[in-house]
Amino acid sequence: MKKRRRRTSLKAPAACLPIFISAALAWLLSAASAFRLAPSLLRRHTRSGRPLSASSIAQTTKGIRDGTLTVEEVVRDTLRRVEASDVHGWCSVDGESALSRARELDKGRANEGDLPPLYGLPIAVKDTISVRDMPCTGGSRVLEGYVPSFDAPCVERLKAAGAVVIGKTNCDEFAMGSTTETSFFEQTVNPFDLSRTPGGSSGGSSAVVSNGEVPAALGSDTGGSIRQPASWCGVVGLKPTYGRVSRRGLLAYGSSTDCIGPMCTSVEDCAILLEAMAGHDPLDVSSLDAPVPEYAKLVDQFLNNKESLSGRPLSKMRIGLLKETLDDGEGRMQPAVMAAFKDSLSVFKALGAELIEVDIPNLKEYCAAYYITVMSEASSNLAKYDGIRYGLRTSSEDPRAKRVMVDSRETGFGQEVKQRILLGTFALSAGYSDAYYKKAQKMRAALASNFERVFELVDALILPTAPTTAYRLWEF
Repeated sequence: MKKRRRRTSLKAPAACLPIFISAALAWLLSAASAFRLAPSLLRRHTRSGRPLSASSIAQTTKGIRDGTLTVEEVVRDTLRRVEASDVHGWCSVDGESALSRARELDKGRANEGDLPPLYGLPIAVKDTISVRDMPCTGGSRVLEGYVPSFDAPCVERLKAAGAVVIGKTNCDEFAMGSTTETSFFEQTVNPFDLSRTPGGSSGGSSAVVSNGEVPAALGSDTGGSIRQPASWCGVVGLKPTYGRVSRRGLLAYGSSTDCIGPMCTSVEDCAILLEAMAGHDPLDVSSLDAPVPEYAKLVDQFLNNKESLSGRPLSKMRIGLLKETLDDGEGRMQPAVMAAFKDSLSVFKALGAELIEVDIPNLKEYCAAYYITVMSEASSNLAKYDGIRYGLRTSSEDPRAKRVMVDSRETGFGQEVKQRILLGTFALSAGYSDAYYKKAQKMRAALASNFERVFELVDALILPTAPTTAYRLWEF
């Protein structure tokens, strides 16, 4: 692994302004319709003007299924693209392990009846998610050298469905950030413009999918860490319902909002990947014990029903426009982002959707409550990395436990993580928890009630993922 470094020869402008639609299955169905009707929304180009590789899961595995390609050939081609990449999206790549797995799949293929849905599919996994015998650092020096002995359940399910893990992707340290600039190891850049960030914290996953290195990747999302980088890199990212995908094997940041989700080149592919990785985990107390819908089949049926074939697939759908995001009164929304968002609304109108303006009062205050909550949880979750129980241990002339812990945490954690730990510790401290943490939980309950009220009026919400296009490196 290489320590993070700044690139000095960054050039070539580009723009990418996708949108994000939230609300479970409604998201999959309405977004699939929009992208099917308006293929220009998926038309992406490299800095040289050539189309980026945007192979779908079906396209990638087609040759394997019809016998014209071996899994090993597909994996070798993937490794060549990874080697040629200039976006620095990977923390580690295990080509030998991937090729060994590919050969196993090729040997066992003769004994397979119907091949599993992801048979031979190369995927990337964010470096906050455990993959057996691959480093898992969370982008932090404090975990440098840590290699898990187990697969996270979502990875285990994907492997059982035939996927091949190529390696681990770069991210903000412990998923704390929105630019992937807080990573200790690398500075990932945006495939559309090397002078800009890919977003974060799952910036490595979004960048390698956007750059055509792999057709799919896993990210994690606490407060936008899948959705925002997916938007800035022009791919599709989905944060599933909390508990739908097991959190076991995920390095914890904000445990009550952390989710693992798919990042792909299309809505259909997100449905395929989510269906394969979701499911109840009896060892995760937050795991949802409910049947997993056939997401891919539902999307396909929806796109081929009579309303879809008539050109108005969303004629029965009510989509909410959140007033507070349309105009915050402070001019924080870039005009270009607002223009792209309004263009997208015309697409949904053409598809037959009814657009309804809704409101959630005190949105700024809810944002503050979110930060108090996740920083408090981060303070608790990261307390174990003290150089004695877990994590980097620095050598010290003073052998006392307190000195070892202080020196190890000072050396192992980056500035952003230290700041969030301090703020979270303060919010939980005696004399202040009532004023901050407990009040934030009351605000959280009020927000949940507001969303329940809104979703009695609409099926989904549509809003820009971020108020700006991708930041320039080190601008934010």
